[in-house]
Amino acid sequence: MWDKLQAIEDRYNELGQLMADPQVFVDHNRVTELAREHSELEEVVDLYREYQINRDELAGARALLEEDDPEIRDLAQTEVLRLEEKLDALERKLRLMLLPKDPRDGRNVIVEIRAGAGGDEAGLFSADLFRMYTRYAERQGWSTEILSENETGIGGFKEVVFEIRGKGAYSRLKYESGVHRVQRIPATESAGRVHTSTATVAVLPEVDEVEVTIDPKDLEFEAYGSSGPGGQHMQKNATAIRLLHKPTGLIVSCESERSQTQNKLRAVAVLRARLYERECLKQEQAVAAARRSQVGTGERSEKIRTYNFPQNRITDHRIGFTLYRLSEVLYGDLDPFIEEMISKEEAHQLEALAEG
Repeated sequence: MWDKLQAIEDRYNELGQLMADPQVFVDHNRVTELAREHSELEEVVDLYREYQINRDELAGARALLEEDDPEIRDLAQTEVLRLEEKLDALERKLRLMLLPKDPRDGRNVIVEIRAGAGGDEAGLFSADLFRMYTRYAERQGWSTEILSENETGIGGFKEVVFEIRGKGAYSRLKYESGVHRVQRIPATESAGRVHTSTATVAVLPEVDEVEVTIDPKDLEFEAYGSSGPGGQHMQKNATAIRLLHKPTGLIVSCESERSQTQNKLRAVAVLRARLYERECLKQEQAVAAARRSQVGTGERSEKIRTYNFPQNRITDHRIGFTLYRLSEVLYGDLDPFIEEMISKEEAHQLEALAEG
């Protein structure tokens, strides 16, 4: 690890010298490229330099332990303990910084929520999850837009697909994919019995065209009247689009825009994200088969979380993490679960790095 950190610092210094070179400075594109790389390395270099300073201070403090004066030795011992603790924390941060980054982390996401078992109650729960994610997005300063929705008529969703745009959206929300389960007494339940319902969530990173190639011959479009906002106008003009990808049988509907062309583009974007996710899941399942201790398998069929209303409890089954703050979480306070998932995943990565 230390050789790698030294190589990073050497590269950082080299980039600084290159940017100051008059011959390089006149090439705007080259300077921009160098500045971007320099900026990407700056945080880890600053932390590495802080580690080196504290390491040298620790060596000095340990030398004072040999002094004859007991007061100086006591002060030195206190300083040694403080610096050892700080160096341990800095080393952990440096190890985390060297872990491979998911190239999709900075992307916007497409979220698909579908009602599962439980009839109308499952649809109402899907609507609860939709509000939870849109409120979380608001807290993060992200924007959301519904791409398609299929309502149940009583305030729920059979299916809702929406986009969340914002820096790092995928890095925070990628752990939400899977089966979410709710346990509560439905408003229509006269006997007061607790019912169990489910909804599935899929979080897909937006994908560039160059990453997934789609043959136009494999696409079949059908226009229909939208039932969403502005429905009367859109119904007359049949602007909503249903897209079939013939090789896979995947169907995508989009009705958020007021023109067929825009809805076609949106539908293709959603299809591209789904195809990309399919390929990623195949690769992840192959890795998980060899590493069963990993946090979750990433499979959408996996029950990841239970929302228990009578007990005001939410439990994430992948990591055994429970909070008794159900209303706050449903109002968008998802960070405790997300941070815990990130910590667990980082711990597994560090463990794998040590074993490797």
